[in-house]
Amino acid sequence: MPTPTTAIASSSSGSHREPDDSESAGQLHPPQRPGLVIPGERLVLTVAEAGELLGISRAFAYELVARGELPVIRLVRRIVVPKAALLAMVGLASEPN
Repeated sequence: MPTPTTAIASSSSGSHREPDDSESAGQLHPPQRPGLVIPGERLVLTVAEAGELLGISRAFAYELVARGELPVIRLVRRIVVPKAALLAMVGLASEPN
């Protein structure tokens, strides 16, 4: 008598494939629009994270903040760099359609 795992394994066709776009029509996908914020995606970075992405040190990133050369938002005692402003600063901002 086969075990349940054997029965399950033998009942499959053995070929596994990913569904194509026409098969996934029943699944919910968020509309893709320029500027649409995906839930769970952070809108801001710390100054240290922004510095790392720019390839500069944390200290130099804070120096740029002090000079006003790195766009920031001050939230009480916390300083954050808006991701959109950072991308625009380096010329990688998405263009509206």
